[in-house]
Amino acid sequence: MKLGIVGLPNVGKSTLFNAITNAGAESANYPFCTIDPNVGMVAVPDYRLDKLSEMYHPKKTTPAVIEFVDIAGLVKGASKGEGLGNKFLGNIRATDAIVHVVRCFDDDNVIHVEGSTDPIRDIDTIDLELVMADLEMVERRIDKAKKAAKGDKKFLQEAADFEGLRDWLNDGKSARSYQAVDIAEEYPDCELLTLKPVIYAANLDEDGFSDPHGVDYYKQVEERAAAEGAQVIPVCAKLEAEIAQLEPEEKQMFLDDLGVAESGLDRLVKASYTLLGLISYLTSGEDECRAWTIKKGTKAPQAAGKIHSDFERGFIRAEVVSYEDLMACGTMAAAREKGLIRSEGKEYVVQDGDIILFRFNV
Repeated sequence: MKLGIVGLPNVGKSTLFNAITNAGAESANYPFCTIDPNVGMVAVPDYRLDKLSEMYHPKKTTPAVIEFVDIAGLVKGASKGEGLGNKFLGNIRATDAIVHVVRCFDDDNVIHVEGSTDPIRDIDTIDLELVMADLEMVERRIDKAKKAAKGDKKFLQEAADFEGLRDWLNDGKSARSYQAVDIAEEYPDCELLTLKPVIYAANLDEDGFSDPHGVDYYKQVEERAAAEGAQVIPVCAKLEAEIAQLEPEEKQMFLDDLGVAESGLDRLVKASYTLLGLISYLTSGEDECRAWTIKKGTKAPQAAGKIHSDFERGFIRAEVVSYEDLMACGTMAAAREKGLIRSEGKEYVVQDGDIILFRFNV
């Protein structure tokens, strides 16, 4: 799964990306520092996998991962090609969801492309460019459907559906807030930018990160997110970049000193995982303990196929124990003695945190 990190130039996108992936993406104090998107994989924090590793002491521990794409800063007119906008919008189209970085701090030493800090104005600027890009695509879809309707009347409904959506977009509203037709469900091939789910990453300075609810800029973003049914995560990109260099124990001490339970990045990664409707099941043993990413609602054979296609084709059954039951028993043997390891068939829907051993025919 891919998440695109977007925002205006100089709001902290590349700094945040560096912290997320430790990939060393170029970050500088001028617009269009990022032209080609940087891509990095980031581990999904999972205390359950950590506990399994403590239990088995495996040769290898492999967490679930999410792919983040650092997309260059958009500017007014991006939908018309301003600032290499068409290329950047195409990069967003290739992602599954958007992490919208919004600047929520004042700093005369960091240039703002608009000359001042105003998170709602910045959000509106990005949203308008995405809406304008979608309008062009919707107009083309309407024309295509009307031409096809000359030979097959079923395309008249498609044309009508997209005409309704066009009117909605013309009011500056996103496709994901359009309720007259479930566009994503009815037309899964429609790659509209404003259909993508969004998380707002409110980029604060260090003082603001310690108490985001005391920052007016943050409260504005929080209200905007609530109105859209979106999430907002407080982050301090500069601080996160420093934290990313620390060892786990040092990192926790650093966070404790700040008075926060977990880093903004950990919260962002977890929120992204949830946003995409993803869960993890676990496999364990002396060779490897691993978290496997699946969509919520996936059945056992398809979950097995994530490991290897042979597992899905030859699926016999899944031996399943919940993480909570295993921890309560202390060992797999004890869980088996208590009858807590279940044998599940092809219709079993895998649950988040299930620990599974698949039985299959080669």
